[in-house]
Amino acid sequence: MADTLTPLIRDLLEWIAKQPRTHAEVIDGWRTSCPRLPVWEEATDHGLVARKGRMVELTARGRAFLEDHGASNA
Repeated sequence: MADTLTPLIRDLLEWIAKQPRTHAEVIDGWRTSCPRLPVWEEATDHGLVARKGRMVELTARGRAFLEDHGASNA
């Protein structure tokens, strides 16, 4: 994972961890067409988040990522 993406992915994971988020809400706020900032795509590809029906939640790997990267609300 590119170092430039790590803080952005941490922000995404912290945002999801704060309260339940729908897939539509996550995609609306975090999907990008910029090839240099594929935050949602990287989080998904690395198994940090998972879609459960309409909702998106952190996986165990996502929670570990937050712990490893100094998240405030893991």
